[in-house]
Amino acid sequence: MYKRFSAVMFPIVTLLLIGAVVWGYQENQEKHAILLKAENQYQRAFHDLTFHVDKLHDQIGQTLAVHSSSQGMQRKGLVNVWRLTSEAQNEINQLPLTLLPFSETEDFLSRISNFSYRAAVRDMTKEPLSDEELKTLKTLYANSATIAKDLEQVRTKVLSNNLRWMDVEVAMATENEQSDNTIIDGFKTVDKKVTEYPEINWGPSVSSIYTKRSVTMLQGPPATQEEMKKKALELMKPHSVTNVRVKKNGNSKEHETYTVSADHKHGDGGIMIDFTKQGQPMSYMDTRTVKGSRVSIETAESKAEKYLEKHGYQDFEAVRYHDHQNIASFTFVPEKQDVYLYPQKIQVRVALDNGDITGIQAADYLYGAEEVKSVSLKPKLTEKEALKRLNKDIIIEDSNLAVIKNELSKSVLCYEFVGKQGSQKYRVFINADTGEEESIETLK
Repeated sequence: MYKRFSAVMFPIVTLLLIGAVVWGYQENQEKHAILLKAENQYQRAFHDLTFHVDKLHDQIGQTLAVHSSSQGMQRKGLVNVWRLTSEAQNEINQLPLTLLPFSETEDFLSRISNFSYRAAVRDMTKEPLSDEELKTLKTLYANSATIAKDLEQVRTKVLSNNLRWMDVEVAMATENEQSDNTIIDGFKTVDKKVTEYPEINWGPSVSSIYTKRSVTMLQGPPATQEEMKKKALELMKPHSVTNVRVKKNGNSKEHETYTVSADHKHGDGGIMIDFTKQGQPMSYMDTRTVKGSRVSIETAESKAEKYLEKHGYQDFEAVRYHDHQNIASFTFVPEKQDVYLYPQKIQVRVALDNGDITGIQAADYLYGAEEVKSVSLKPKLTEKEALKRLNKDIIIEDSNLAVIKNELSKSVLCYEFVGKQGSQKYRVFINADTGEEESIETLK
């Protein structure tokens, strides 16, 4: 009996053992292939980064060497600077540097990209590079030379010592002996030197991109936590809530905000409302589950509009919407003297199961007030003159005046035209003072 059982089981066990060995070998080979592919991608991205930063240095130098009257060549040079910094930023994103302090260098390249792009897109025959901008380019030329040199030194060590990027990833993940990793030390050195560069005048259009919003920009005396709680309960109506609490977010004076949260008395989830220290609501979020879609978009828009009016947001117009996962999201902008003020937009989310307000984003409304204050709402061009700047194939369906932020992060007065070209609908913004096309978006 035993011999018969062994005769049957032995071949089966042998086959299972062989199968396990083959499976383990294949798994190991596949794992090795994945690691090798990742290593090759990291190596390629790093060598491309080193190459593009070196070319960036050369391109800035060539742009500086062009005669000031050759605006076409200057623009071409600046476009190439923008392209090379964009390539370098893309390659940095492909490297395992998320845990490594390389943010200063990334920020520096980002500023070069925005500086060159904004200078290149303007009409340089009317607004050539200023003496201050040329001075900035000379500084960038010197600084980029240092970065290129340091990255080349890291690359030389990588090649001569056959260093692996996978070891960098492991070192950063385990936080063990990071100081002994040559690649990590090299990137830390590059980033430290960037922090030691003298202050650069990037110009107002670039600086505005990196200006962080601070509650100190907002007007009004500070509110008490009790005042915020009272205002939050008004915003939460008609919901029945319990366990209302107020929490200060962090200790920063620049970004001092408070969150009032409460649980639904009946049902799942709760409501959270963020306030500035002056007691102005910045955001509203209801975390309950939205079940189904029974409310029409028209009804949802009406409910959003009535909610805004009830809480003091007067003269707002819905300019766009989209719906996703049973929630309709509307963008409203205030209307002043028949002009839409896009920098002060408010987004409202409405649940399509019963029409409840489930979310509001009002930070742009609060901070955008200063951005539109300096813009004249009286156009220099007539609507008829602005229409001449449009593509003749677009059939206009609607138009109005609007203040928007253009590519230079500057608030400008525009004519807003909504129209169709074929079956596709577009929204086009024409500068109401210069006639330039500031922006175009596809409407879905």
